[in-house]
Amino acid sequence: MKLRGGDQLDVLCLLKVNGQFPGPQLDLVTNDNVVLNLVNKLDEPFLLTWNGIKQRKNSWQDGVLGTNCPIRPNSNYTYKFQAKDQIGTYTYFPSTSLHKAAGGFGGLHVYHRSVIPVPYPYPDGDFTLLIGDWYKTNHKVLRESLDSGKSLAFPDGLLINGQAHTTINGDQGKTYMFRISNVGLSTSINFRIQGHTLKLVEIEGSHIVQNTYDTLDVHVGQSAAMLVTLNQPPKDYYIVASTRFSRKVRVATAVLHYSNSKSPASGPLPSSPIYQYHWSVKQARTYRWNLTANAARPNPQGSYHYGKITPTKTIVLSNSAPLINGKLCYAVNKVSYVNPDTPLKLADYFNIPGIYSVDSIQSIPSDNTPTSIATSVVPTSLHDFIEVIFQNNENTMQSWHLDGYDFWVVGYGFGQWTPAKRRTYNLVDALTRHTAQVYPNGWTTILVSLDNQGIWNLRSAIWERQYLGQQI
Repeated sequence: MKLRGGDQLDVLCLLKVNGQFPGPQLDLVTNDNVVLNLVNKLDEPFLLTWNGIKQRKNSWQDGVLGTNCPIRPNSNYTYKFQAKDQIGTYTYFPSTSLHKAAGGFGGLHVYHRSVIPVPYPYPDGDFTLLIGDWYKTNHKVLRESLDSGKSLAFPDGLLINGQAHTTINGDQGKTYMFRISNVGLSTSINFRIQGHTLKLVEIEGSHIVQNTYDTLDVHVGQSAAMLVTLNQPPKDYYIVASTRFSRKVRVATAVLHYSNSKSPASGPLPSSPIYQYHWSVKQARTYRWNLTANAARPNPQGSYHYGKITPTKTIVLSNSAPLINGKLCYAVNKVSYVNPDTPLKLADYFNIPGIYSVDSIQSIPSDNTPTSIATSVVPTSLHDFIEVIFQNNENTMQSWHLDGYDFWVVGYGFGQWTPAKRRTYNLVDALTRHTAQVYPNGWTTILVSLDNQGIWNLRSAIWERQYLGQQI
């Protein structure tokens, strides 16, 4: 894969992979070994991260600054990893600086081996829709704005597969897989197709109970796969993505074209939900693991009884947006992360002192703690089973991603989390995923089985927040 920058589309500065925007789709089969050579033709250091792929004891292949040395300009790096015991819909994107604002992202799908069944009929086709907010401003200018202490403005628009308008072709009566990923920087999106229902079958590698939806919220960094049957009269229909929970609404449209269509898409665009956060939480609680389905191995997904394991540790992580030295920063438990010059993986391996701190982040946030800047590392032990609560005391949507792992999303709520909230957890069939949303003035709880030795990045998927320190 080769990267290049500087291609112009009106005032857009695009970052292309192999000359493509979005980048080429990577289609793998479970347990494939991937050898991928990335040549950096940019004028800046660069890395790609494989969003949702479990790097088994292999954190230096995950493509983030803490574990990877950045690929210098006009040099290359060869990633080597295995899509071990995974089936699902994923993405890749740049993890360095604000490169994601210029592109460089693409779809990454892991298909099942022929000997492992999936819990739905094989679709007649497979469509990938990479949807995200977009800025017309050059990513370097956006980065300078953040470096000066200013927050980013509201995005200029939404794109679907790098375009404001696109067409998808299908045959009447056939059923197609639609793989939806939110590759944006900051904005939750709602997805719907005029006149058609969405049968949700998989979320980030988890086969789920197959409920049918008219409209679906997909938050920053998340992916979902759904079956859509073209069972309507032969014409064209609107595909719509729009921003959620924002005063301004950005909309991107595509067209679902029946091959025997008699007329173009017409009528009003299908509307997004009129209800806001509580509606979205209610929808999220309908996502349940399909305990009767196989995973990437023959044993059923639900054979791991996560709800019967007592956590070895509870960590509450509270996000905030403090001013430090007069500049906007983002923090976790009042600590804003800064990337060191020496990658953490090297500092850990060679026992180099003074590179990172293992005691700057408290397990429970305290109002009496002063805001600080540090390279924060939370130490845990192999085979720990931990409870992590993301506490959001701000009025904005949050989204959190854990590299190299998936986790059970067992609870959502509003207000302050307390131990009594555990009574509301789903300890039976919560799905596993790699990115969890947290609603304004609310909390989300995940359970993580720390069975993958290494050093891993836990970060905000809202890229402005990650860039200005909301990670550990």
